[in-house]
Amino acid sequence: MMREEMLKMLRGNIGDRVVEAMGRVPRELFVPESIRYMAYEDHPLPIGEGQTISAPHMVAIMCDVLDLQEGMKVLDVGTGSGYHAAVMADLVGPKGHVYSIERVPELVVYARRNLREVGIENVTVVEGDGSGGLPDHAPYDRINVAATAPKVPEPLKDQLGVGGKLVIPVGSCYQELVLVIRTEEGFELEHHGGVVFVPLIGDHGFKV
Repeated sequence: MMREEMLKMLRGNIGDRVVEAMGRVPRELFVPESIRYMAYEDHPLPIGEGQTISAPHMVAIMCDVLDLQEGMKVLDVGTGSGYHAAVMADLVGPKGHVYSIERVPELVVYARRNLREVGIENVTVVEGDGSGGLPDHAPYDRINVAATAPKVPEPLKDQLGVGGKLVIPVGSCYQELVLVIRTEEGFELEHHGGVVFVPLIGDHGFKV
Protein backbone atom coordinates (compact mmCIF):
# COMPACT_ATOMS: atom_id res chain seq x y z
CA MET A 1 0.00 0.00 0.00
CA MET A 2 1.36 3.40 -0.96
CA ARG A 3 0.74 6.69 0.83
CA GLU A 4 -2.22 7.75 -1.35
CA GLU A 5 -3.93 4.41 -0.80
CA MET A 6 -3.47 4.79 2.96
CA LEU A 7 -4.99 8.27 2.88
CA LYS A 8 -7.90 7.06 0.75
CA MET A 9 -8.59 4.34 3.33
CA LEU A 10 -8.73 6.96 6.10
CA ARG A 11 -10.85 9.59 4.35
CA GLY A 12 -14.47 9.60 5.44
CA ASN A 13 -13.70 7.79 8.69
CA ILE A 14 -11.15 10.24 10.11
CA GLY A 15 -11.22 14.05 10.32
CA ASP A 16 -9.67 15.88 7.36
CA ARG A 17 -7.00 17.63 9.45
CA VAL A 18 -5.63 14.30 10.69
CA VAL A 19 -5.65 12.77 7.20
CA GLU A 20 -3.82 15.81 5.81
CA ALA A 21 -1.21 15.67 8.59
CA MET A 22 -0.57 12.00 7.91
CA GLY A 23 -0.17 12.86 4.25
CA ARG A 24 2.56 15.34 5.10
CA VAL A 25 4.60 13.06 7.42
CA PRO A 26 6.74 10.52 5.48
CA ARG A 27 6.00 7.32 7.40
CA GLU A 28 8.69 5.40 5.50
CA LEU A 29 11.39 7.44 7.25
CA PHE A 30 10.20 6.18 10.65
CA VAL A 31 10.63 2.47 9.96
CA PRO A 32 13.83 0.44 9.41
CA GLU A 33 15.20 0.78 5.88
CA SER A 34 14.76 -2.94 5.21
CA ILE A 35 10.96 -2.72 5.54
CA ARG A 36 10.29 0.74 4.11
CA TYR A 37 8.39 -0.87 1.23
CA MET A 38 5.80 -1.89 3.87
CA ALA A 39 5.55 1.54 5.51
CA TYR A 40 1.99 2.31 4.35
CA GLU A 41 0.50 -1.12 4.96
CA ASP A 42 -2.21 -0.96 7.62
CA HIS A 43 -0.65 -3.03 10.38
CA PRO A 44 2.05 -2.55 13.04
CA LEU A 45 5.69 -2.92 12.00
CA PRO A 46 8.74 -3.83 14.09
CA ILE A 47 11.14 -0.96 14.86
CA GLY A 48 13.62 -2.88 17.02
CA GLU A 49 14.04 -3.41 20.76
CA GLY A 50 10.85 -5.48 20.81
CA GLN A 51 8.72 -2.45 19.95
CA THR A 52 6.45 -1.56 17.04
CA ILE A 53 5.14 1.40 15.08
CA SER A 54 1.34 1.39 15.28
CA ALA A 55 -0.81 0.69 12.25
CA PRO A 56 -1.72 3.87 10.31
CA HIS A 57 -5.41 3.57 11.11
CA MET A 58 -4.64 3.41 14.85
CA VAL A 59 -2.44 6.50 14.76
CA ALA A 60 -5.24 8.24 12.87
CA ILE A 61 -7.95 7.17 15.33
CA MET A 62 -5.94 8.27 18.37
CA CYS A 63 -5.13 11.65 16.85
CA ASP A 64 -8.75 12.09 15.77
CA VAL A 65 -10.13 11.22 19.22
CA LEU A 66 -7.71 13.68 20.87
CA ASP A 67 -8.96 16.56 18.70
CA LEU A 68 -5.52 18.17 18.51
CA GLN A 69 -5.57 21.90 17.75
CA GLU A 70 -2.90 24.41 16.85
CA GLY A 71 -0.87 25.76 19.75
CA MET A 72 -1.57 22.86 22.12
CA LYS A 73 0.99 21.33 24.47
CA VAL A 74 1.01 17.54 24.19
CA LEU A 75 2.56 14.71 26.18
CA ASP A 76 3.31 11.61 24.11
CA VAL A 77 4.09 8.44 26.08
CA GLY A 78 5.98 5.76 24.15
CA THR A 79 7.92 7.61 21.44
CA GLY A 80 9.00 4.51 19.54
CA SER A 81 10.38 5.66 16.20
CA GLY A 82 8.83 9.13 16.58
CA TYR A 83 6.13 8.79 13.90
CA HIS A 84 3.09 9.35 16.12
CA ALA A 85 4.79 12.37 17.72
CA ALA A 86 5.54 13.73 14.25
CA VAL A 87 1.90 13.55 13.17
CA MET A 88 0.78 15.25 16.39
CA ALA A 89 3.48 17.91 15.97
CA ASP A 90 2.07 18.71 12.54
CA LEU A 91 -1.43 19.03 14.01
CA VAL A 92 -0.44 21.40 16.84
CA GLY A 93 1.71 23.48 14.50
CA PRO A 94 4.80 25.59 15.19
CA LYS A 95 3.14 27.35 18.14
CA GLY A 96 2.38 24.00 19.78
CA HIS A 97 4.81 21.48 21.23
CA VAL A 98 5.00 17.73 21.79
CA TYR A 99 6.99 16.32 24.71
CA SER A 100 7.57 12.66 23.96
CA ILE A 101 8.93 10.20 26.53
CA GLU A 102 10.53 6.83 25.77
CA ARG A 103 12.08 4.30 28.18
CA VAL A 104 14.34 2.48 25.67
CA PRO A 105 17.58 4.46 25.16
CA GLU A 106 18.19 3.11 21.65
CA LEU A 107 14.75 4.24 20.54
CA VAL A 108 15.31 7.71 22.04
CA VAL A 109 18.35 8.09 19.76
CA TYR A 110 16.46 6.60 16.79
CA ALA A 111 13.43 8.87 17.21
CA ARG A 112 15.51 12.01 17.64
CA ARG A 113 17.40 11.21 14.44
CA ASN A 114 14.20 10.50 12.51
CA LEU A 115 12.53 13.71 13.63
CA ARG A 116 15.64 15.73 12.83
CA GLU A 117 15.93 14.23 9.35
CA VAL A 118 12.29 15.02 8.61
CA GLY A 119 12.79 18.59 9.83
CA ILE A 120 10.34 18.51 12.73
CA GLU A 121 11.43 21.00 15.39
CA ASN A 122 8.50 21.12 17.82
CA VAL A 123 9.07 17.70 19.42
CA THR A 124 11.28 17.13 22.47
CA VAL A 125 12.18 13.47 23.07
CA VAL A 126 13.00 12.59 26.69
CA GLU A 127 14.29 9.29 28.08
CA GLY A 128 12.34 8.05 31.09
CA ASP A 129 9.42 6.13 32.59
CA GLY A 130 6.44 7.35 30.62
CA SER A 131 3.94 5.80 33.03
CA GLY A 132 4.77 8.62 35.44
CA GLY A 133 4.42 11.28 32.77
CA LEU A 134 6.63 14.35 32.58
CA PRO A 135 5.58 16.71 35.38
CA ASP A 136 8.18 19.36 34.51
CA HIS A 137 6.06 20.58 31.60
CA ALA A 138 2.55 19.90 32.97
CA PRO A 139 -0.30 20.64 32.67
CA TYR A 140 -0.89 19.29 29.17
CA ASP A 141 -3.76 20.00 26.80
CA ARG A 142 -3.55 16.48 25.41
CA ILE A 143 -1.84 13.22 26.41
CA ASN A 144 -1.30 10.30 24.03
CA VAL A 145 -0.22 6.89 25.33
CA ALA A 146 0.91 4.30 22.76
CA ALA A 147 1.15 1.31 25.12
CA THR A 148 -1.44 -0.52 27.19
CA ALA A 149 -1.68 -0.06 30.96
CA PRO A 150 -3.51 -2.11 33.62
CA LYS A 151 -5.45 1.09 34.42
CA VAL A 152 -5.15 4.78 33.59
CA PRO A 153 -2.02 5.95 35.49
CA GLU A 154 -2.88 8.52 38.15
CA PRO A 155 0.19 10.72 37.38
CA LEU A 156 -1.03 11.12 33.79
CA LYS A 157 -4.49 12.15 34.95
CA ASP A 158 -2.90 14.62 37.37
CA GLN A 159 -0.83 16.17 34.58
CA LEU A 160 -3.86 16.77 32.36
CA GLY A 161 -5.19 20.31 32.35
CA VAL A 162 -8.89 21.05 32.89
CA GLY A 163 -10.63 20.56 29.58
CA GLY A 164 -7.78 18.31 28.47
CA LYS A 165 -8.02 14.87 26.88
CA LEU A 166 -5.96 11.70 27.37
CA VAL A 167 -6.16 8.65 25.12
CA ILE A 168 -4.76 5.32 26.32
CA PRO A 169 -5.19 1.57 25.72
CA VAL A 170 -6.20 -0.18 28.96
CA GLY A 171 -6.09 -3.91 29.73
CA SER A 172 -3.91 -7.00 29.37
CA CYS A 173 -5.70 -9.96 27.79
CA TYR A 174 -8.40 -7.69 26.38
CA GLN A 175 -7.40 -4.10 25.67
CA GLU A 176 -9.73 -1.18 25.08
CA LEU A 177 -8.96 2.32 23.84
CA VAL A 178 -10.11 4.79 26.49
CA LEU A 179 -10.49 8.56 26.22
CA VAL A 180 -10.23 10.45 29.51
CA ILE A 181 -11.61 14.01 29.61
CA ARG A 182 -10.77 16.23 32.56
CA THR A 183 -13.58 18.52 33.69
CA GLU A 184 -13.95 20.98 36.56
CA GLU A 185 -15.75 18.22 38.47
CA GLY A 186 -13.34 15.35 37.74
CA PHE A 187 -12.84 12.88 34.90
CA GLU A 188 -15.17 11.49 32.23
CA LEU A 189 -14.40 8.32 30.27
CA GLU A 190 -15.31 7.32 26.73
CA HIS A 191 -14.64 3.86 25.27
CA HIS A 192 -13.47 3.51 21.68
CA GLY A 193 -13.27 -0.23 21.05
CA GLY A 194 -10.79 -3.07 21.28
CA VAL A 195 -7.11 -2.61 20.40
CA VAL A 196 -3.76 -4.43 20.65
CA PHE A 197 -0.67 -2.61 21.98
CA VAL A 198 2.65 -3.48 23.61
CA PRO A 199 2.58 -3.11 27.44
CA LEU A 200 3.37 0.17 29.19
CA ILE A 201 6.32 -0.77 31.39
CA GLY A 202 6.95 1.35 34.48
CA ASP A 203 6.04 2.24 38.03
CA HIS A 204 2.43 3.05 37.03
CA GLY A 205 2.12 0.48 34.26
CA PHE A 206 3.12 -3.17 34.08
CA LYS A 207 6.17 -4.11 36.15
CA VAL A 208 9.21 -5.57 34.42
